[in-house]
Amino acid sequence: MAQPKLRFRISQSPVIRYGLAVLSVSVALGGALLIERLQLRNIALFLFAIAVAAWYGGTGAALLALLLSCMSFAYFFVEPSHTFYISRADIPYFILFALFAWLVSWFSTVRRRVEADLLQAHDKLKIEVSERSSLLNLTHDTIFVRDMSDSIRYWNRGAEELYGWTPEQAIGKSSHELLRTVFPSPLDDIQAEFLRTGRWEGELKHTRADGTEVVVSSRWSLRRDEHERPVAVLETNNDISVRKRREQEIESLNQELAKRSTELEAINKELEAFAYSVSHDLRAPLRHIAGFTELLHKKASTLVDEKSNHYIGLILDSAKRMGNLIDDLLTFSRIGRTETQKTQVSLAQLVREVLIEVRQDSEGRNISWKIGALPDFYGDRSMLRLVLVNLISNAIKFTRTRAQAEIEIGCADGNKDSLVVFVRDNGVGFDMKYVGKLFGVFQRLHESAAFEGTGIGLATVQRIIHRHGGKVWAEGAVDNGATFYISAPKSQGQLWRP
Repeated sequence: MAQPKLRFRISQSPVIRYGLAVLSVSVALGGALLIERLQLRNIALFLFAIAVAAWYGGTGAALLALLLSCMSFAYFFVEPSHTFYISRADIPYFILFALFAWLVSWFSTVRRRVEADLLQAHDKLKIEVSERSSLLNLTHDTIFVRDMSDSIRYWNRGAEELYGWTPEQAIGKSSHELLRTVFPSPLDDIQAEFLRTGRWEGELKHTRADGTEVVVSSRWSLRRDEHERPVAVLETNNDISVRKRREQEIESLNQELAKRSTELEAINKELEAFAYSVSHDLRAPLRHIAGFTELLHKKASTLVDEKSNHYIGLILDSAKRMGNLIDDLLTFSRIGRTETQKTQVSLAQLVREVLIEVRQDSEGRNISWKIGALPDFYGDRSMLRLVLVNLISNAIKFTRTRAQAEIEIGCADGNKDSLVVFVRDNGVGFDMKYVGKLFGVFQRLHESAAFEGTGIGLATVQRIIHRHGGKVWAEGAVDNGATFYISAPKSQGQLWRP
Protein backbone atom coordinates (compact mmCIF):
# COMPACT_ATOMS: atom_id res chain seq x y z
CA MET A 1 0.00 0.00 0.00
CA ALA A 2 3.00 2.33 0.43
CA GLN A 3 3.70 2.67 -3.30
CA PRO A 4 0.24 4.00 -4.29
CA LYS A 5 0.41 6.53 -1.48
CA LEU A 6 3.86 7.68 -2.74
CA ARG A 7 2.50 8.14 -6.26
CA PHE A 8 -0.37 10.13 -4.85
CA ARG A 9 1.99 12.48 -2.99
CA ILE A 10 4.22 13.00 -6.07
CA SER A 11 1.22 14.11 -8.11
CA GLN A 12 0.45 16.86 -5.62
CA SER A 13 3.79 18.78 -6.04
CA PRO A 14 4.02 20.88 -9.31
CA VAL A 15 7.83 21.11 -9.13
CA ILE A 16 8.23 17.38 -8.80
CA ARG A 17 5.56 16.62 -11.38
CA TYR A 18 7.06 18.88 -14.06
CA GLY A 19 10.58 17.95 -13.04
CA LEU A 20 9.63 14.32 -13.56
CA ALA A 21 8.44 15.20 -17.08
CA VAL A 22 11.78 16.90 -17.87
CA LEU A 23 13.72 14.00 -16.38
CA SER A 24 11.77 11.33 -18.29
CA VAL A 25 12.25 13.20 -21.62
CA SER A 26 15.96 13.68 -20.86
CA VAL A 27 16.41 9.98 -20.22
CA ALA A 28 14.45 9.20 -23.41
CA LEU A 29 16.65 11.67 -25.37
CA GLY A 30 19.84 10.11 -24.03
CA GLY A 31 18.64 6.68 -24.99
CA ALA A 32 17.58 7.87 -28.43
CA LEU A 33 21.05 9.51 -29.06
CA LEU A 34 22.72 6.30 -28.04
CA ILE A 35 20.57 4.33 -30.44
CA GLU A 36 21.25 6.97 -33.15
CA ARG A 37 24.95 6.14 -32.98
CA LEU A 38 23.98 2.58 -33.87
CA GLN A 39 22.23 4.12 -36.91
CA LEU A 40 18.75 3.25 -35.53
CA ARG A 41 15.87 5.56 -34.76
CA ASN A 42 13.42 4.86 -31.98
CA ILE A 43 10.68 7.38 -31.10
CA ALA A 44 9.10 4.79 -28.77
CA LEU A 45 11.42 6.04 -26.01
CA PHE A 46 9.76 9.47 -26.20
CA LEU A 47 6.30 7.86 -26.10
CA PHE A 48 7.36 5.93 -23.03
CA ALA A 49 8.64 9.16 -21.42
CA ILE A 50 5.30 10.84 -22.12
CA ALA A 51 3.43 7.85 -20.61
CA VAL A 52 5.58 7.97 -17.45
CA ALA A 53 4.99 11.70 -17.09
CA ALA A 54 1.23 11.23 -17.57
CA TRP A 55 1.05 8.29 -15.13
CA TYR A 56 2.92 9.92 -12.29
CA GLY A 57 2.53 13.63 -13.00
CA GLY A 58 -0.88 13.98 -14.58
CA THR A 59 -2.10 15.87 -17.63
CA GLY A 60 0.13 18.98 -17.24
CA ALA A 61 3.29 16.91 -16.93
CA ALA A 62 2.21 14.83 -19.94
CA LEU A 63 1.77 17.99 -22.10
CA LEU A 64 5.19 19.28 -21.03
CA ALA A 65 6.75 15.93 -21.85
CA LEU A 66 5.03 15.96 -25.28
CA LEU A 67 6.37 19.45 -26.04
CA LEU A 68 9.90 18.61 -24.95
CA SER A 69 9.80 15.34 -26.89
CA CYS A 70 8.77 17.11 -30.11
CA MET A 71 11.46 19.77 -29.66
CA SER A 72 14.16 17.19 -28.87
CA PHE A 73 13.19 15.03 -31.82
CA ALA A 74 13.17 18.04 -34.17
CA TYR A 75 16.52 19.37 -32.90
CA PHE A 76 18.50 16.15 -32.86
CA PHE A 77 16.88 13.79 -35.33
CA VAL A 78 15.23 15.83 -38.12
CA GLU A 79 17.33 17.29 -40.95
CA PRO A 80 18.79 19.85 -40.81
CA SER A 81 20.19 18.74 -37.43
CA HIS A 82 20.57 20.99 -34.42
CA THR A 83 17.82 23.35 -35.56
CA PHE A 84 14.15 23.54 -34.83
CA TYR A 85 13.35 23.86 -38.54
CA ILE A 86 10.64 21.43 -39.66
CA SER A 87 9.99 20.92 -43.34
CA ARG A 88 6.51 20.85 -44.77
CA ALA A 89 6.93 17.10 -45.49
CA ASP A 90 7.75 16.30 -41.83
CA ILE A 91 4.72 18.10 -40.36
CA PRO A 92 2.28 15.16 -40.82
CA TYR A 93 4.71 12.87 -38.96
CA PHE A 94 4.89 15.30 -36.06
CA ILE A 95 1.10 15.58 -35.99
CA LEU A 96 0.73 11.79 -35.92
CA PHE A 97 3.36 11.58 -33.21
CA ALA A 98 1.57 14.24 -31.17
CA LEU A 99 -1.79 12.50 -31.56
CA PHE A 100 -0.38 9.11 -30.61
CA ALA A 101 1.47 10.63 -27.67
CA TRP A 102 -1.74 12.37 -26.56
CA LEU A 103 -3.61 9.03 -26.78
CA VAL A 104 -0.97 7.30 -24.66
CA SER A 105 -0.99 10.06 -22.09
CA TRP A 106 -4.79 10.11 -21.98
CA PHE A 107 -4.94 6.35 -21.45
CA SER A 108 -2.26 6.53 -18.76
CA THR A 109 -4.02 9.40 -16.99
CA VAL A 110 -7.41 7.66 -17.03
CA ARG A 111 -5.95 4.37 -15.87
CA ARG A 112 -3.99 6.09 -13.12
CA ARG A 113 -7.15 7.86 -11.94
CA VAL A 114 -9.16 4.61 -11.90
CA GLU A 115 -6.41 2.78 -10.07
CA ALA A 116 -6.13 5.62 -7.55
CA ASP A 117 -9.88 5.48 -6.93
CA LEU A 118 -9.77 1.72 -6.48
CA LEU A 119 -6.79 1.94 -4.18
CA GLN A 120 -8.48 4.68 -2.20
CA ALA A 121 -11.67 2.57 -1.90
CA HIS A 122 -9.58 -0.45 -0.91
CA ASP A 123 -7.74 1.60 1.74
CA LYS A 124 -11.04 2.94 3.00
CA LEU A 125 -12.51 -0.57 3.21
CA LYS A 126 -9.42 -1.81 5.00
CA ILE A 127 -9.68 1.02 7.53
CA GLU A 128 -13.37 0.34 8.12
CA VAL A 129 -12.75 -3.36 8.48
CA SER A 130 -9.89 -2.66 10.89
CA GLU A 131 -12.07 -0.32 12.96
CA ARG A 132 -14.96 -2.78 13.17
CA SER A 133 -12.96 -5.98 13.54
CA SER A 134 -12.54 -5.55 17.27
CA LEU A 135 -16.33 -5.33 17.69
CA LEU A 136 -17.07 -8.16 15.24
CA ASN A 137 -14.67 -10.44 17.07
CA LEU A 138 -16.75 -10.10 20.22
CA THR A 139 -19.61 -12.06 18.66
CA HIS A 140 -19.65 -15.80 18.05
CA ASP A 141 -21.57 -15.31 14.80
CA THR A 142 -19.65 -16.18 11.67
CA ILE A 143 -18.77 -12.94 9.84
CA PHE A 144 -16.35 -12.33 7.01
CA VAL A 145 -15.85 -9.72 4.29
CA ARG A 146 -14.97 -10.51 0.69
CA ASP A 147 -14.30 -8.25 -2.26
CA MET A 148 -16.17 -8.40 -5.55
CA SER A 149 -13.76 -11.03 -6.89
CA ASP A 150 -14.72 -13.28 -3.91
CA SER A 151 -11.35 -12.85 -2.18
CA ILE A 152 -11.67 -12.88 1.63
CA ARG A 153 -10.53 -9.59 3.21
CA TYR A 154 -11.68 -10.07 6.79
CA TRP A 155 -12.28 -13.22 8.88
CA ASN A 156 -13.64 -12.89 12.42
CA ARG A 157 -13.27 -15.18 15.41
CA GLY A 158 -16.72 -16.70 14.88
CA ALA A 159 -15.69 -17.78 11.36
CA GLU A 160 -12.54 -19.35 12.76
CA GLU A 161 -14.56 -21.22 15.42
CA LEU A 162 -17.09 -22.54 12.91
CA TYR A 163 -14.87 -23.42 9.96
CA GLY A 164 -11.51 -24.11 11.59
CA TRP A 165 -9.31 -21.80 9.48
CA THR A 166 -7.36 -18.95 11.11
CA PRO A 167 -7.52 -15.44 9.60
CA GLU A 168 -4.00 -15.92 8.21
CA GLN A 169 -5.12 -19.08 6.41
CA ALA A 170 -8.40 -17.63 5.11
CA ILE A 171 -7.61 -14.04 4.08
CA GLY A 172 -6.76 -13.77 0.40
CA LYS A 173 -8.50 -17.05 -0.51
CA SER A 174 -11.68 -17.37 -2.54
CA SER A 175 -14.49 -17.99 -0.04
CA HIS A 176 -16.46 -20.26 -2.38
CA GLU A 177 -13.39 -22.39 -3.09
CA LEU A 178 -12.17 -22.44 0.51
CA LEU A 179 -15.57 -23.43 1.93
CA ARG A 180 -16.58 -25.55 -1.11
CA THR A 181 -19.94 -23.77 -1.09
CA VAL A 182 -22.99 -25.62 -2.37
CA PHE A 183 -25.66 -23.12 -3.49
CA PRO A 184 -29.43 -23.73 -3.52
CA SER A 185 -29.66 -22.33 -7.08
CA PRO A 186 -27.19 -21.32 -9.86
CA LEU A 187 -24.60 -18.83 -8.59
CA ASP A 188 -25.17 -16.50 -11.56
CA ASP A 189 -28.85 -16.14 -10.60
CA ILE A 190 -27.92 -15.45 -6.97
CA GLN A 191 -25.30 -12.86 -7.98
CA ALA A 192 -27.77 -11.11 -10.30
CA GLU A 193 -30.38 -10.86 -7.55
CA PHE A 194 -27.74 -9.74 -5.04
CA LEU A 195 -26.41 -6.94 -7.24
CA ARG A 196 -29.96 -5.80 -8.01
CA THR A 197 -31.22 -5.68 -4.40
CA GLY A 198 -28.03 -5.36 -2.38
CA ARG A 199 -29.09 -8.23 -0.08
CA TRP A 200 -29.46 -12.00 -0.24
CA GLU A 201 -30.54 -14.62 2.28
CA GLY A 202 -30.59 -18.38 1.94
CA GLU A 203 -29.23 -21.71 3.14
CA LEU A 204 -25.78 -22.86 2.05
CA LYS A 205 -23.70 -25.98 2.56
CA HIS A 206 -20.08 -25.41 3.56
CA THR A 207 -17.17 -27.74 4.31
CA ARG A 208 -15.03 -27.17 7.40
CA ALA A 209 -11.25 -27.47 7.59
CA ASP A 210 -11.63 -30.99 9.01
CA GLY A 211 -13.77 -32.05 6.03
CA THR A 212 -17.14 -32.16 7.79
CA GLU A 213 -20.16 -30.48 6.22
CA VAL A 214 -22.16 -27.74 7.88
CA VAL A 215 -25.45 -26.11 6.84
CA VAL A 216 -25.65 -22.36 7.47
CA SER A 217 -28.27 -19.67 7.23
CA SER A 218 -26.39 -17.08 5.17
CA ARG A 219 -27.01 -13.33 4.81
CA TRP A 220 -25.14 -11.17 2.30
CA SER A 221 -25.00 -7.38 2.38
CA LEU A 222 -23.48 -5.33 -0.46
CA ARG A 223 -21.10 -2.46 0.35
CA ARG A 224 -20.90 0.41 -2.20
CA ASP A 225 -18.54 3.40 -2.44
CA GLU A 226 -19.52 7.04 -2.78
CA HIS A 227 -20.02 6.52 -6.53
CA GLU A 228 -22.44 3.62 -5.87
CA ARG A 229 -19.96 1.09 -7.22
CA PRO A 230 -19.99 -2.30 -5.45
CA VAL A 231 -16.76 -2.82 -3.55
CA ALA A 232 -17.30 -5.54 -0.94
CA VAL A 233 -19.69 -8.14 0.50
CA LEU A 234 -20.38 -8.62 4.21
CA GLU A 235 -21.43 -12.24 4.80
CA THR A 236 -22.92 -13.50 8.07
CA ASN A 237 -23.52 -17.22 8.61
CA ASN A 238 -25.31 -19.05 11.43
CA ASP A 239 -24.89 -22.79 11.91
CA ILE A 240 -28.28 -24.52 11.49
CA SER A 241 -26.97 -28.07 10.98
CA VAL A 242 -28.64 -29.40 14.14
CA ARG A 243 -31.95 -27.76 13.22
CA LYS A 244 -31.80 -29.14 9.68
CA ARG A 245 -31.07 -32.64 10.99
CA ARG A 246 -34.03 -32.40 13.35
CA GLU A 247 -36.25 -31.10 10.55
CA GLN A 248 -35.22 -34.06 8.42
CA GLU A 249 -35.88 -36.41 11.33
CA ILE A 250 -39.29 -34.81 11.91
CA GLU A 251 -40.09 -35.03 8.20
CA SER A 252 -39.07 -38.68 8.21
CA LEU A 253 -41.19 -39.32 11.30
CA ASN A 254 -44.13 -37.49 9.72
CA GLN A 255 -43.83 -39.61 6.61
CA GLU A 256 -43.68 -42.74 8.74
CA LEU A 257 -46.63 -41.49 10.79
CA ALA A 258 -48.62 -40.77 7.63
CA LYS A 259 -47.80 -44.25 6.38
CA ARG A 260 -48.86 -45.81 9.69
CA SER A 261 -52.00 -43.66 9.76
CA THR A 262 -52.92 -44.82 6.27
CA GLU A 263 -52.31 -48.42 7.28
CA LEU A 264 -54.38 -48.01 10.46
CA GLU A 265 -57.18 -46.34 8.53
CA ALA A 266 -57.21 -49.24 6.10
CA ILE A 267 -57.18 -51.74 8.98
CA ASN A 268 -60.03 -49.89 10.73
CA LYS A 269 -62.08 -49.95 7.56
CA GLU A 270 -61.41 -53.65 7.18
CA LEU A 271 -62.37 -54.26 10.81
CA GLU A 272 -65.56 -52.24 10.45
CA ALA A 273 -66.43 -54.06 7.25
CA PHE A 274 -65.64 -57.36 8.95
CA ALA A 275 -67.79 -56.53 11.99
CA TYR A 276 -70.64 -55.38 9.76
CA SER A 277 -70.40 -58.48 7.58
CA VAL A 278 -70.11 -60.87 10.52
CA SER A 279 -73.04 -59.24 12.29
CA HIS A 280 -75.23 -59.60 9.23
CA ASP A 281 -74.07 -63.16 8.63
CA LEU A 282 -74.82 -64.05 12.27
CA ARG A 283 -78.40 -62.81 12.07
CA ALA A 284 -79.73 -65.61 9.81
CA PRO A 285 -78.48 -68.60 11.88
CA LEU A 286 -79.45 -66.78 15.07
CA ARG A 287 -83.00 -66.29 13.83
CA HIS A 288 -83.12 -70.00 13.00
CA ILE A 289 -81.89 -70.93 16.47
CA ALA A 290 -84.43 -68.66 18.20
CA GLY A 291 -87.31 -69.68 15.90
CA PHE A 292 -86.81 -73.41 16.10
CA THR A 293 -86.18 -73.21 19.85
CA GLU A 294 -89.54 -71.45 20.32
CA LEU A 295 -91.26 -74.12 18.18
CA LEU A 296 -89.57 -76.83 20.20
CA HIS A 297 -90.65 -75.17 23.43
CA LYS A 298 -94.30 -74.97 22.29
CA LYS A 299 -94.48 -78.60 21.15
CA ALA A 300 -92.27 -80.30 23.72
CA SER A 301 -92.89 -78.28 26.86
CA THR A 302 -95.52 -80.79 28.06
CA LEU A 303 -93.46 -83.80 27.04
CA VAL A 304 -90.15 -82.97 28.75
CA ASP A 305 -89.29 -82.45 32.38
CA GLU A 306 -88.82 -79.12 34.11
CA LYS A 307 -85.04 -79.22 33.75
CA SER A 308 -85.29 -79.60 29.96
CA ASN A 309 -87.74 -76.68 29.80
CA HIS A 310 -85.19 -74.65 31.77
CA TYR A 311 -82.53 -75.51 29.20
CA ILE A 312 -84.82 -74.42 26.37
CA GLY A 313 -85.45 -71.14 28.19
CA LEU A 314 -81.72 -70.55 28.54
CA ILE A 315 -81.25 -71.09 24.79
CA LEU A 316 -83.99 -68.52 24.04
CA ASP A 317 -82.50 -65.99 26.48
CA SER A 318 -79.02 -66.47 25.00
CA ALA A 319 -80.41 -66.04 21.49
CA LYS A 320 -82.09 -62.78 22.52
CA ARG A 321 -78.91 -61.60 24.20
CA MET A 322 -76.93 -62.51 21.09
CA GLY A 323 -79.42 -60.53 18.98
CA ASN A 324 -78.99 -57.49 21.21
CA LEU A 325 -75.22 -57.89 21.00
CA ILE A 326 -75.36 -57.99 17.19
CA ASP A 327 -77.58 -54.89 17.11
CA ASP A 328 -75.16 -52.98 19.36
CA LEU A 329 -72.19 -54.15 17.32
CA LEU A 330 -73.86 -52.99 14.11
CA THR A 331 -74.61 -49.62 15.67
CA PHE A 332 -71.01 -49.28 16.88
CA SER A 333 -69.66 -50.20 13.44
CA ARG A 334 -72.08 -47.85 11.68
CA ILE A 335 -70.89 -44.87 13.74
CA GLY A 336 -67.39 -45.23 12.32
CA ARG A 337 -68.66 -45.27 8.73
CA THR A 338 -71.50 -42.77 8.86
CA GLU A 339 -70.75 -39.11 8.16
CA THR A 340 -71.99 -36.78 10.87
CA GLN A 341 -74.78 -34.36 9.94
CA LYS A 342 -74.25 -31.49 12.37
CA THR A 343 -76.93 -28.98 13.33
CA GLN A 344 -77.74 -26.90 16.39
CA VAL A 345 -79.38 -29.35 18.80
CA SER A 346 -81.43 -28.49 21.90
CA LEU A 347 -80.17 -30.88 24.57
CA ALA A 348 -83.17 -30.08 26.80
CA GLN A 349 -85.58 -31.25 24.10
CA LEU A 350 -83.41 -34.28 23.34
CA VAL A 351 -83.39 -35.33 27.02
CA ARG A 352 -87.19 -35.12 27.17
CA GLU A 353 -87.47 -37.40 24.12
CA VAL A 354 -85.00 -39.90 25.58
CA LEU A 355 -86.85 -40.03 28.91
CA ILE A 356 -90.04 -40.97 27.04
CA GLU A 357 -88.12 -43.65 25.14
CA VAL A 358 -86.66 -45.31 28.28
CA ARG A 359 -89.86 -44.98 30.32
CA GLN A 360 -90.58 -48.74 30.13
CA ASP A 361 -87.24 -49.44 31.89
CA SER A 362 -88.25 -47.22 34.82
CA GLU A 363 -91.88 -48.33 35.25
CA GLY A 364 -92.66 -49.38 38.81
CA ARG A 365 -89.44 -47.75 40.03
CA ASN A 366 -89.13 -44.94 42.57
CA ILE A 367 -86.77 -42.57 40.72
CA SER A 368 -86.10 -38.96 41.61
CA TRP A 369 -85.20 -37.05 38.45
CA LYS A 370 -83.31 -33.78 38.58
CA ILE A 371 -82.92 -32.07 35.20
CA GLY A 372 -80.87 -28.87 35.15
CA ALA A 373 -80.60 -26.17 32.49
CA LEU A 374 -79.00 -27.65 29.40
CA PRO A 375 -77.29 -25.73 26.57
CA ASP A 376 -77.63 -26.14 22.84
CA PHE A 377 -75.12 -28.51 21.31
CA TYR A 378 -73.74 -28.35 17.76
CA GLY A 379 -73.63 -31.93 16.49
CA ASP A 380 -75.36 -34.87 14.86
CA ARG A 381 -78.81 -35.16 16.48
CA SER A 382 -79.27 -38.92 16.00
CA MET A 383 -75.80 -39.67 17.39
CA LEU A 384 -76.29 -37.38 20.39
CA ARG A 385 -79.62 -39.07 21.04
CA LEU A 386 -77.80 -42.43 21.15
CA VAL A 387 -75.30 -40.97 23.64
CA LEU A 388 -78.06 -39.85 26.01
CA VAL A 389 -79.99 -43.14 25.61
CA ASN A 390 -76.89 -45.12 26.65
CA LEU A 391 -75.97 -42.87 29.59
CA ILE A 392 -79.53 -42.53 30.99
CA SER A 393 -80.27 -46.25 30.46
CA ASN A 394 -77.11 -47.09 32.39
CA ALA A 395 -78.15 -44.77 35.22
CA ILE A 396 -81.59 -46.46 35.40
CA LYS A 397 -80.06 -49.93 35.23
CA PHE A 398 -77.36 -49.47 37.90
CA THR A 399 -79.74 -47.82 40.40
CA ARG A 400 -82.05 -50.84 40.27
CA THR A 401 -80.89 -51.97 43.72
CA ARG A 402 -81.78 -48.61 45.31
CA ALA A 403 -85.12 -48.14 47.03
CA GLN A 404 -84.92 -44.45 46.14
CA ALA A 405 -83.00 -43.92 42.90
CA GLU A 406 -81.60 -40.46 42.19
CA ILE A 407 -80.57 -39.45 38.68
CA GLU A 408 -79.35 -35.94 37.78
CA ILE A 409 -78.71 -34.53 34.32
CA GLY A 410 -77.06 -31.11 34.10
CA CYS A 411 -74.35 -28.86 32.78
CA ALA A 412 -71.01 -28.58 34.59
CA ASP A 413 -68.46 -25.78 34.45
CA GLY A 414 -66.18 -26.06 31.41
CA ASN A 415 -63.73 -23.60 29.94
CA LYS A 416 -64.64 -20.68 27.65
CA ASP A 417 -64.37 -22.84 24.53
CA SER A 418 -66.19 -26.01 25.57
CA LEU A 419 -69.33 -27.15 27.38
CA VAL A 420 -69.66 -30.12 29.74
CA VAL A 421 -72.80 -32.21 30.30
CA PHE A 422 -73.05 -34.90 33.00
CA VAL A 423 -75.35 -37.75 34.03
CA ARG A 424 -75.08 -38.61 37.75
CA ASP A 425 -76.70 -41.45 39.70
CA ASN A 426 -76.60 -42.96 43.20
CA GLY A 427 -76.29 -46.54 41.96
CA VAL A 428 -73.74 -49.28 42.59
CA GLY A 429 -70.86 -47.20 41.17
CA PHE A 430 -67.48 -48.70 40.26
CA ASP A 431 -63.89 -48.92 41.47
CA MET A 432 -61.85 -46.04 39.97
CA LYS A 433 -58.86 -48.30 39.40
CA TYR A 434 -60.87 -49.95 36.62
CA VAL A 435 -62.01 -46.68 35.03
CA GLY A 436 -59.77 -47.32 32.00
CA LYS A 437 -61.90 -50.36 31.07
CA LEU A 438 -65.23 -48.54 31.12
CA PHE A 439 -65.15 -47.34 27.51
CA GLY A 440 -63.69 -50.45 25.90
CA VAL A 441 -65.70 -52.72 23.60
CA PHE A 442 -67.17 -55.74 25.49
CA GLN A 443 -65.67 -54.45 28.76
CA ARG A 444 -67.89 -55.01 31.82
CA LEU A 445 -67.25 -54.20 35.48
CA HIS A 446 -70.32 -56.11 36.77
CA GLU A 447 -71.57 -59.63 36.31
CA SER A 448 -74.05 -60.04 33.45
CA ALA A 449 -76.29 -62.02 35.80
CA ALA A 450 -76.68 -58.96 38.02
CA PHE A 451 -76.91 -56.32 35.30
CA GLU A 452 -77.74 -57.12 31.69
CA GLY A 453 -75.87 -55.49 28.82
CA THR A 454 -73.47 -56.13 25.95
CA GLY A 455 -70.51 -53.98 27.00
CA ILE A 456 -70.69 -51.83 23.87
CA GLY A 457 -72.84 -48.89 25.04
CA LEU A 458 -70.08 -46.76 26.62
CA ALA A 459 -67.68 -47.54 23.77
CA THR A 460 -70.35 -46.19 21.42
CA VAL A 461 -70.70 -43.05 23.56
CA GLN A 462 -66.95 -42.45 23.43
CA ARG A 463 -66.73 -42.93 19.67
CA ILE A 464 -69.58 -40.48 19.03
CA ILE A 465 -68.15 -37.77 21.31
CA HIS A 466 -64.67 -38.18 19.80
CA ARG A 467 -66.17 -37.63 16.37
CA HIS A 468 -67.57 -34.35 17.71
CA GLY A 469 -64.09 -33.24 18.81
CA GLY A 470 -64.79 -33.80 22.51
CA LYS A 471 -63.96 -36.31 25.24
CA VAL A 472 -65.68 -38.59 27.76
CA TRP A 473 -64.68 -39.45 31.32
CA ALA A 474 -66.24 -40.86 34.46
CA GLU A 475 -65.96 -40.62 38.24
CA GLY A 476 -67.35 -43.06 40.75
CA ALA A 477 -66.95 -45.13 43.90
CA VAL A 478 -68.11 -48.62 44.81
CA ASP A 479 -71.70 -48.55 46.12
CA ASN A 480 -71.66 -44.75 46.02
CA GLY A 481 -72.89 -43.87 42.53
CA ALA A 482 -71.19 -42.69 39.35
CA THR A 483 -71.02 -39.58 37.17
CA PHE A 484 -70.37 -39.64 33.44
CA TYR A 485 -69.18 -36.47 31.70
CA ILE A 486 -69.15 -35.50 28.02
CA SER A 487 -67.54 -32.34 26.66
CA ALA A 488 -67.31 -30.78 23.21
CA PRO A 489 -66.45 -27.41 21.60
CA LYS A 490 -69.17 -24.77 21.84
CA SER A 491 -69.05 -23.49 18.25
CA GLN A 492 -68.88 -24.99 14.81
CA GLY A 493 -65.50 -23.40 14.05
CA GLN A 494 -63.83 -25.21 16.93
CA LEU A 495 -64.82 -28.70 15.83
CA TRP A 496 -61.85 -30.57 14.46
CA ARG A 497 -63.60 -33.61 13.00
CA PRO A 498 -66.01 -33.46 10.05
